[in-house]
Amino acid sequence: MFKGWEKITIKDDRGELKDGIAPVVISASRSTDIPAFYPEWFSNRLRKGYVAWVNPFNNTAQYVSFQKTRLIVFWSKNPRPLIPYLDVCNKKNINYYFQFTLNNYDEGAFEPHVPSLADRIETFKSLSEKIGKEKVVWRFDPLILTDKIDVQCLLGKIVNVGEKIHRYTNKLVISFVDISIYRKVQNNLKRNNVPCREFNTDEMMLLAKGLQEINRDWNLEIGTCGEQIDLSHYGIFHNKCIDDELMIKAFGSDVALMNFLGHRNHYQGDIFSASGEKRRPNLKDKGQRKTCECIVSKDIGMYNTCGHLCVYCYANTSEKVVTSNLEKHLPDGESII
Repeated sequence: MFKGWEKITIKDDRGELKDGIAPVVISASRSTDIPAFYPEWFSNRLRKGYVAWVNPFNNTAQYVSFQKTRLIVFWSKNPRPLIPYLDVCNKKNINYYFQFTLNNYDEGAFEPHVPSLADRIETFKSLSEKIGKEKVVWRFDPLILTDKIDVQCLLGKIVNVGEKIHRYTNKLVISFVDISIYRKVQNNLKRNNVPCREFNTDEMMLLAKGLQEINRDWNLEIGTCGEQIDLSHYGIFHNKCIDDELMIKAFGSDVALMNFLGHRNHYQGDIFSASGEKRRPNLKDKGQRKTCECIVSKDIGMYNTCGHLCVYCYANTSEKVVTSNLEKHLPDGESII
């Protein structure tokens, strides 16, 4: 059982000593698009060895050291600005992979500040060629229905992207838009007059069946993110976005990371399963929703700092708040805001 990250003392930019933590796995970030908007800040903080993450509920700082970090999961709709800075990770021998959200909503008001679809497809391909397709996960997330987008239209949008990039990845991750559980999403949709609605069960099944048929040509692993519905009949399984299985396959030679995950090729320990292999610890992230399969990580992003301003996003309160934060952002600051 995971009992928390190792405690550590950090010397901050002013030379003061701070109590901090030293996570093995960093998430960058569920809360904002660090690769798109903060690549210089991230590379500077990686060189300096720590970040200060500000708790949005009590506005207190938690100091996060990179000293023990073995892997970073990047989340992005436009990772191109970060690509020139990846050598900072490489020089520090820190592993990484990308959750790359590549949707096809260019004609609507859903993602007003992402680059064009053609540009994002080229970024996907170039990133895959640079770091390996097993380290670039394609997300079509969230799946959206409107008065103009039904399930068949949505499947067509997925095909339009997938035909161009399926050779550059091993996995597709999907999720169905959540509106009712997020007040921020409801307000942003209403403010932007976007007629978006949630899926019913029949529509989820219809989309899953369509994806199964499409995937006969692509042969991708397909998973859902944070969804309760069981679509395994269609070859679609519950995904881990912070994924220990992916880490084992892609970074199995990293002894420190494998030790954290409890994975060995050969064990000489004293606790074994019936098959003779040492049991791996339960690393499920209890801070996420019950339907989330991710293992533990430390997220270093902040709400209300993503300039994509996607109307379905749960992490932004409004364009006005985000714009204010972006204007006061200092690239060399300890935290994003």
